[in-house]
Amino acid sequence: MNNSSQQMKAVTIPEFGGAEVLRVATVPVPEPGPGQVAIDVAYAGANFAEVLYRRGVVDVPLPFVPGIEVAGRIRAVGEGVEDVAVGQPVAALSIVDSGGYAEVVVTSADLVVPLDAFVIGMDVAAALPSNSTTAFLVLDRVARVEPGERVLIHAAAGGVGSQLGQAARLLGADRVVGTVGSAAKVETAKRFGYDEVITRDRIADAGEFDVVVDVVGGPARRASLERLAPMGRLVVMGNASGAEDVGIPANELWFTNKTVSGFNLAAFSAAFPKETRQALRRAVAAAAAGDLRVEVETLPLEQAAEAHRRIESGTTTGKLVLKVAGE
Repeated sequence: MNNSSQQMKAVTIPEFGGAEVLRVATVPVPEPGPGQVAIDVAYAGANFAEVLYRRGVVDVPLPFVPGIEVAGRIRAVGEGVEDVAVGQPVAALSIVDSGGYAEVVVTSADLVVPLDAFVIGMDVAAALPSNSTTAFLVLDRVARVEPGERVLIHAAAGGVGSQLGQAARLLGADRVVGTVGSAAKVETAKRFGYDEVITRDRIADAGEFDVVVDVVGGPARRASLERLAPMGRLVVMGNASGAEDVGIPANELWFTNKTVSGFNLAAFSAAFPKETRQALRRAVAAAAAGDLRVEVETLPLEQAAEAHRRIESGTTTGKLVLKVAGE
C-alpha cells in the first residue's frame, strides 16, 4: 500500500493499554494497490476484535489504525479491479489489514459488496460485514446447520450473538436458544430470533443441542460440550470472558461422537476472500429484505474510546457504529 501526501483524520492506537490510549490523529491517506479499493468511510463498526488490538492481544505495529468493517463510497480502485466503480456505495470488510477508524480505508476488492441494489442505510450497512457475515459463515460453512436441528448461542444479546440466532433460524434450525450473562439482557436477546433465552448459569437444564456456538469461553465452554447431542458440533470463536483456556481431551471427542471447530473471521477472510464476500452479500440482502434485524447505536468517530469502554463492560446490546462522515 502506498501512502499519498494527502492527510486524513483517524483514530489510532499509539500504545497498548486501556480505552484511554486511543487518539484522534492526522495520518497519510492510503492509496489502493493492485486488487484493492480505497473507500471514503461514512461509518465504521466497533467490535471486540478492535479491543483486542488495543490491548496488545493481537501483535500489530504501532501506531495502528483499528477498524475491521466499514460502509462508504468507493474513492479509488487499484489495478485489475473491474467490478466496482468510483462513487459506488459499498459495505466492506477491512479486517485483513484493519484501518476502518479513518476517513479513508483500503481493502481487498474481494471483500467489498456494492449496495446499489439494496435499500439500506449506511449505518446499518457498516454493522453487517463482521457480525452478520460471521453468523452465516459459522453456521453454514463450519457448523453446517441442517433444517430441524437444535442450536445454542452464547452471548445472545451482543453484536454477533444477535445475528447468530437469526441466521440459525434462516438456515432452518428448529429450536434456537440463546444464553446471556445477566437477566437484564433476556428480553433484549428475545428480539433476535430466539425461541428461548436463559442466563448462562442455567445451561445444564437447557437440554441437548446439535450445534453450540461459544464466544465466551471458560465454564461456558465446558458446559457447551456437555450439552452436545451425539454428532453435535461446538464452534469456538472467542474468549470474551478472558478465562484460562479450556482443554478438551481428544479421546473424549471420539468416544462421544462430538466435534469441536474454531472460526476466526480475519484468518478466513485472508484465506477465502471471495467466499467471505458471498456471505457478506447474503447478509446485506437479508438485512435489506427485513429478514435480519440489526439494532444500531451510533457514536461519532471521536468517541471511539467510549465505544470500547461499552464493549468491554459487557453491557452493550446490538451493534455500535462510529460515524466518520456525513452521508
